[in-house]
Amino acid sequence: MKDDTSARLASPLPLRPRPRVLVIGAGPGGLASAMLLQSAGAEVTVLEKEAAPGGRTGALRQGGFTFDIGPTFFLYPEIPREIFSACGYDFDAEVDLIRLDPMYRLQFEDGRRIDATADVDRLVEQVARIDAKDAANVPAYLEENRRKFETFRPILQRPFLSPADLVRPDMLRALPKLRPWATVDTELNRWFQHPDVRVAFSFQSKYLGMSPFKCPSLYTIIAHIEYGFGVWHPRGGCNAITAAMARVAGEMGVDIRLSEPVERLVLDGRRATGAVTAQGQYDADAVVMNADFAHAMTTLVPDSARKKWTDKKLASKSYSCSTFMLYLGIEGSLPNMAHHTIAFSGDYARNVEEIDAGQAPEDPTIYIQNGSATDPTLAPEGHSALYVLAPVGNLTGGVDWQAIAPAFREKMLTRVSKLAGRDIRPDIRTEVMFTPDDWQSKMSVYEGATFNLAHNLGQMLNFRPRNRFEDIDGVYLTGGGTHPGSGLPTIFESARIASRLCADDLKLPDADELTTRMPKEAAE
Repeated sequence: MKDDTSARLASPLPLRPRPRVLVIGAGPGGLASAMLLQSAGAEVTVLEKEAAPGGRTGALRQGGFTFDIGPTFFLYPEIPREIFSACGYDFDAEVDLIRLDPMYRLQFEDGRRIDATADVDRLVEQVARIDAKDAANVPAYLEENRRKFETFRPILQRPFLSPADLVRPDMLRALPKLRPWATVDTELNRWFQHPDVRVAFSFQSKYLGMSPFKCPSLYTIIAHIEYGFGVWHPRGGCNAITAAMARVAGEMGVDIRLSEPVERLVLDGRRATGAVTAQGQYDADAVVMNADFAHAMTTLVPDSARKKWTDKKLASKSYSCSTFMLYLGIEGSLPNMAHHTIAFSGDYARNVEEIDAGQAPEDPTIYIQNGSATDPTLAPEGHSALYVLAPVGNLTGGVDWQAIAPAFREKMLTRVSKLAGRDIRPDIRTEVMFTPDDWQSKMSVYEGATFNLAHNLGQMLNFRPRNRFEDIDGVYLTGGGTHPGSGLPTIFESARIASRLCADDLKLPDADELTTRMPKEAAE
């Protein structure tokens, strides 16, 4: 009888099945998580309710014009560079970045302006037009925020999973700079006495959907991210970033399923084991949630399955402002308008108070992107693509937006026309309007709060929903509703944190290759 011992020993061992991960939502956090987890060894499926990837960082295309739905400022490209690199790709080969200088124009009601630039000498000259004494403090202020950013960088790159994380050494080192009693505005008052100069360095709190008079002083570091790392425009818009991520994820083997909204999570006790769509049930070893947090929890998960983040608890939380949007395709060029312009209300403090009260501001501050001035791909030849945004109260204020939207639109068009130097109304060739109602009904944003949970001290760090979700085992959170918070850089960082936690828990073979280190220095 033939001895087949050697043949048996040479036979390959059965392959261990790859852990399956479901990602709910193809926004930037979901796509980054999908890339990283696929790279680490998981079998990843993305379920997206829309017909195209991107979520709020997707594109709106109409009449030959391209508009970003949401973010138009692109900051801190170092993080997606590292995400792409970890997956074996070159971000700069996939996305064509244009550095803007000036970064943006700050326009005051009386005609004065600051063309913000990362060139500190030129920035000092610009601020001196408002106040010479304050201008002299600009270099020291920027240096202070650089040091502050370096102190908080380790905190923004790691998860907060228990109260013990609040007293780790990096937090204790950072406490003197946290100044929890101070707001962004009061922190700036240490450096600048003129209210317009303080507004010029504090409007960035609106990236978080918050008032500078309430936003914790930690977030003055956003100004450093702008001035230290630059403001960029991806050719084609910020939607080009998520389009590149979806393209790369597909090449890596991620299964991205569009037009397939999730109806509910599948739970086994307190563990998530998959999700159900109209096409059937997807089983999974882990679920990464990239949908709007409060909306997803109140629609996809039974209230009884959530002990800490119940419907009642979510309703009691503070939420960011909303936005009123006009996406305008204009015939002709607009040479008087910068790529980015923030036109402040004549009474900025009152404007912010009205937003905090959930109202439509009487004299709104508006933001205009005239992106086709830099990027002609956004509009047909001889035309301009205008993105116009006004921060407004979210839906908790009870405003009847259907009733007031036409008048509010007129108010915004009047402001834009003044900045453009001509009435743009006769030149509008295509238009889309978004109100807070639309953010809720069309984009599934809880209470129309476009920047998610507010970033007050009681809703930061350990007090925010955790990246490894505390209420349901096997669920990991990414996006603006979890740590570190809203804004593209922090959403990308949340994806790195959530992916590393998930990869470690699933014992993925290449989990150690995932990094949560934020890059230290700006690229030359």
